[in-house]
Amino acid sequence: MKALKKETIFIIFLLVLLLLGAAGCLKPSAEPAANQENGHTLPEGFVYLDEIIPDVIYDVRYYTDNNFLGCRVDGYMVPRVILTVEAASALADAAAEFREKGLLLKIFDGYRPQQAVNHFVRWAKDLDDQKMKAQFYPDVDKKDLFRLNYIAEKSGHSRGSTVDLTLVDASTKEELDMGSGFDFFGEISHHDTDLITEEQRQNRELLKEAMVRHGFVPYPEEWWHYTLADEPYPDTYFDFPVK
Repeated sequence: MKALKKETIFIIFLLVLLLLGAAGCLKPSAEPAANQENGHTLPEGFVYLDEIIPDVIYDVRYYTDNNFLGCRVDGYMVPRVILTVEAASALADAAAEFREKGLLLKIFDGYRPQQAVNHFVRWAKDLDDQKMKAQFYPDVDKKDLFRLNYIAEKSGHSRGSTVDLTLVDASTKEELDMGSGFDFFGEISHHDTDLITEEQRQNRELLKEAMVRHGFVPYPEEWWHYTLADEPYPDTYFDFPVK
């Protein structure tokens, strides 16, 4: 009798699950089906950038402790860059143009898992952690990072078609002088700043003009930040890790 009751309860439980699913209460994963080409597993529609543009130089800051948090960021399990197929293809076209000018792309970040953004938010709320202030936000009070939009609970990077990058001389591998470093929180990082030299402005314009020509939109407050205008997942924020 007891066994019968357990079996009946189990059947009822399964029926409830089915009904909930039919009513839309059980949400499907936001991530497309995975593929396993070249031994890697990525959601369909995403690629590793090093398989598309082999001569790009990578400095994946969030895999290291050389970033505004001062530690490796959640979700970055390998120092690789992932983008949507569309963004990677457009960036490859831009890289080809720069290559003809004796320049290479240097990439700091591409797709960013939501768990990494959540890590940023936790860090920003910890006002006692100021160890990277001198390098990344010397003139900004940490309590103002949300108000000034330096930190937010969502990032375009998590949609997979945004990239942070700069240019390097192909012969020396030295970065072009852009006037400020990557992820520097301050007015000097803005495209319209008056705090940089004419040479620095020209270097930024060189990057900007080519990126726009190949379908990317600049972010006014960060000279290194570009998003594909016709991004394939404009409303989806992914959370699969970089691995």
